Amino acid sequence: MRLQTTIESSISSDGVGLHSGEPSRLWLHPAPAGTGIVFHHRGSGLRIPAQVDHAHELSYATRLGLADAAISTVEHLLSALRGLRIDNVVVEIEGNEVPILDGSAAPFVQLIDRAGVTSQERPATALRITRTIEVRDGEKWLRVEPASTFSVDYRISFDNPLVGFQRYVGEITPESYRDAIAPARTFGFLKDVRYLKSRGLARGGSLSNCVVVDEERIVSGELRFPDEFVRHKVLDLVGDLALLEYPLEGAVTAYKAGHALHADLVRAILSNPERWELVGSDSRAAFVAPYPMDLGVRPALAV
Repeated sequence: MRLQTTIESSISSDGVGLHSGEPSRLWLHPAPAGTGIVFHHRGSGLRIPAQVDHAHELSYATRLGLADAAISTVEHLLSALRGLRIDNVVVEIEGNEVPILDGSAAPFVQLIDRAGVTSQERPATALRITRTIEVRDGEKWLRVEPASTFSVDYRISFDNPLVGFQRYVGEITPESYRDAIAPARTFGFLKDVRYLKSRGLARGGSLSNCVVVDEERIVSGELRFPDEFVRHKVLDLVGDLALLEYPLEGAVTAYKAGHALHADLVRAILSNPERWELVGSDSRAAFVAPYPMDLGVRPALAV
């Protein structure tokens, strides 16, 4: 039986936000068993649990918001925490966006490694799919089927000769995540840069934190994997599925999905409790929320 985990000590990092281009700093703090992953927005003092109820503006990144507080581009950090099976942590943010660092989850994995990981006294609980759940948006779709482990079959298709069709299939374990998924960087197309910046996006993007592609070459240099593009989509999926709060046991298949559809799958799962079960500990411990309960925030689902 796996026990819940947290980090051994607080640790920090800083950088710029991918979309805002503004300076940002974060601290990871140990948290008691049953806390889950909670973001502390320094500017407002509010704490925002990593729950799909608070997920907004999902076109180009995952953004968590509560009242007047908002924290953008949380998916890479969430991905590292979920990929390494860190159950409980408080993420303190100075600024409104998680720093992009090198565009992958690898720097967050290194941060967690430096902080150390420790087991806690409570057993961990997983959400195991028992009946298939599927969401669609036109030709894009995402499905999760019953399985006793967490695996991904992710397929992408872009009208660009350097990306084209790519597919990644594999079980997601801390070991496979660390080696095969975490180093994959976010990517974008040179032709889209002007449009994104006109919408106030990608202002912190650069060749050092994004794989940039035009029609003839990888502008930002050598890829880390031949299929780095689809691996980054898997990275994003792992992070967005952290909004379930429980680690997932199921086989996920995705075609041309993205943040919005990832969140739709989380909502579909939570809306269909007859199609899943909790495995592990039977006991619940309500998260003692250090934020105003009159804002309608439900407790974290951690046990």
